[in-house]
Amino acid sequence: MVERPPRSARTGSKMARMRYPSRFWADLSARDFAQAQASGLAAQTVAVLPVAAVEQHGPHLPLSVDATLLAGVIDAALPLLSADLPVLLLPAQNVGLSTEHLSYPGTLTLSPATLIALWTELGACIARAGVKKLLLLNGHGGNVAAMDIVARELRQRHGLLVYGSSWFNLVDEATNARVAAQEHRFGIHGGEIETSMMLHLAPATVRMEHAQHFPSTSQDRAARYGLLGNGKSAKMGWAIEDYNPAGAVGNAAAATAAQGQAMVQAAARGLAQLLGELHALPPETVAKI
Repeated sequence: MVERPPRSARTGSKMARMRYPSRFWADLSARDFAQAQASGLAAQTVAVLPVAAVEQHGPHLPLSVDATLLAGVIDAALPLLSADLPVLLLPAQNVGLSTEHLSYPGTLTLSPATLIALWTELGACIARAGVKKLLLLNGHGGNVAAMDIVARELRQRHGLLVYGSSWFNLVDEATNARVAAQEHRFGIHGGEIETSMMLHLAPATVRMEHAQHFPSTSQDRAARYGLLGNGKSAKMGWAIEDYNPAGAVGNAAAATAAQGQAMVQAAARGLAQLLGELHALPPETVAKI
């Protein structure tokens, strides 16, 4: 007589065999989602909403930087995911909150209220599909405050377990150490890191003849003020021209494609790890409302 495994084990094995036909939300059919709900796959799924920006990045880079870098990190992470890991990528929201760049032509932005409403409504649709976990994956620092609000709104309204993360917070210490600490602190827009990554991902769009070291006025404040300049105790409401009239800050002239490749690969490894941890996180992390 052959003993049958417990029902829970059989169910778990069945779940392990269930997969979506694509990792991209928009490629699936309503039937795919209905089957995922019925089987329990939807409840195990981590949905990923990429959010970025279309905004000026100085004289040497295109407006597409934030969207290009985020897409590049995602593309590099996908082959690192286990085939059984239920992750679905939603259509990227490439226009974000970029009011700090409106002095420069070409920048696109939504208002804070519109952006929050848009992402919150998308989250409601995700919840209706039976998905319980959502990662707001960001490529633009100006989106972070709105992400925090949306995450809490979706938790409160729909019981979703929502995390927000930016690709630049997923890079390991060893890779970050390849760039000077001063550049990490002050080169926040169109500097060495972003220019390097664009040289790796989209070199034809980079105009290195216009790249230079764009110093930031925040370096002067850091030297003169103990609290206003320490980067932690107080935060200024700024527009990019407050830091440098060129619309960029950081040493773009030091950028290399090799450095950019290292940053993309490191962020991709971090993203793959993050998605695995989100999948493993118990649903009861969010208390029932």
